[in-house]
Amino acid sequence: MAPQDLRVTVAVLTYRRPADLAVALPMLVEQALAVGRLAQVLVVDNDPDAGARSFVEAHGGPVRYVHEPRPGIAAGRNRALDEAASSDVVVFVDDDERPCAGWLRLLLEQYVVDRPLAVVGPVVSTYDVPPDAWVAAGRFFDRRRLPTGTEVTLAATNNLLLDVELVRALELRFDERFGISGGSDSLFTRQAAARGGRMVWCDEALVTDVVPASRVTRRWVLRRAFRAGNTWSRTVVDVAPSAGARTRARARLAALGAVRTVGGAARYVLGVATRSLTHQARGARTAARGAGVLAGLTGAVYAEYRRDPRPRAG
Repeated sequence: MAPQDLRVTVAVLTYRRPADLAVALPMLVEQALAVGRLAQVLVVDNDPDAGARSFVEAHGGPVRYVHEPRPGIAAGRNRALDEAASSDVVVFVDDDERPCAGWLRLLLEQYVVDRPLAVVGPVVSTYDVPPDAWVAAGRFFDRRRLPTGTEVTLAATNNLLLDVELVRALELRFDERFGISGGSDSLFTRQAAARGGRMVWCDEALVTDVVPASRVTRRWVLRRAFRAGNTWSRTVVDVAPSAGARTRARARLAALGAVRTVGGAARYVLGVATRSLTHQARGARTAARGAGVLAGLTGAVYAEYRRDPRPRAG
């Protein structure tokens, strides 16, 4: 089957980011129109107030709006899977990302090579404001790049194509226990790999992540590192297939978390002594991630996406 013959749903989740959505939606519509008449853009609005409805419904073209009021990104992702049930593939992308020319076509062309469960594309960052010097020295927004066709076992949903039928056959869903903490996409792809699902890389299908000023600070980087460690340890234990495997996973993670915490702190001290921002930044981030790993093993959940229970004004 050629890419233009595939039934495609491009799913973009949004939560109270109208400025980002106003930029992203026309770009995604253009991508959908370029690959053929069977492609559509699905906006899943996770705002309890359905704040994006009027803008999306007025947009026109191959666009569909759905409201998912249950809080958490995992609920939104599952709603996208349900809404795309009649499609051949669903492609996840974030509302603060900008696809390169031909992005959707490139993902689909890689998919039709041998029909894997997933095709994963790279994400590069651009900034609203220059990063703090400490953040720049740590290079925290540099992400992996791999040769096209490389098989991977872990992916996020910020640039991810999924075969809908294979997702259903492998009984995969996004775990809503991770909806407020983050990590449901990591657990989903770990489970996919454990159940035999192949995921391949397409390095040409690139999206650009627009990093706001609030994220280019030391505080945000360290909090995100702690959360990443926390959700990583929780997902590794969760995907273990037996009680014995979970015990072994906990032991490995405890050792790794301790090494990262102590080693990161030592590197930070070295950075202070040598006045190296790189050592300071990388050491502090490693220590924060290690602490998150250890916290996850105790059952602690860092809810990065916890919402303000008060209703929005107006």
